Amino acid sequence: EPRSPCCCLAWTLLIGAMNCLVFLLNLLVMFVIFTVVLLPTIVVVYFGFQCHSQVLHSSARYCKSILDDNSSSALIILGFVIMSPLLVVAMAIYCSLARRLQLLVCFQPFSLALYKGGHCCHPRGCNTQLKAWV
Repeated sequence: EPRSPCCCLAWTLLIGAMNCLVFLLNLLVMFVIFTVVLLPTIVVVYFGFQCHSQVLHSSARYCKSILDDNSSSALIILGFVIMSPLLVVAMAIYCSLARRLQLLVCFQPFSLALYKGGHCCHPRGCNTQLKAWV
């Protein structure tokens, strides 16, 4: 049976808030996975840009003794080259974790706010006959 307008609004807000929390949880899990997997790329590119004389030219000891402009350029190129496979690995890890934890199943349809009992009916009224496609 349909809900009253006030109840419908309250359930809509509750379902919307719950869907936002599930979305933020998915975003947090994705951010953590991508940060951990892409950490080698971030470190390599950071040190490449830090020690290059045309970019930042740090006065750190390792920049003066180990890394010159050619090795800094090599680090920058290496970092961007290994980024593509690591992106694929990070996405595969996120997808398998989302499938295992069923993170995408937690989203609730807004039709639950309109009708009691979880049955989704047409707004014109509920049909008592069972249909295979409903």
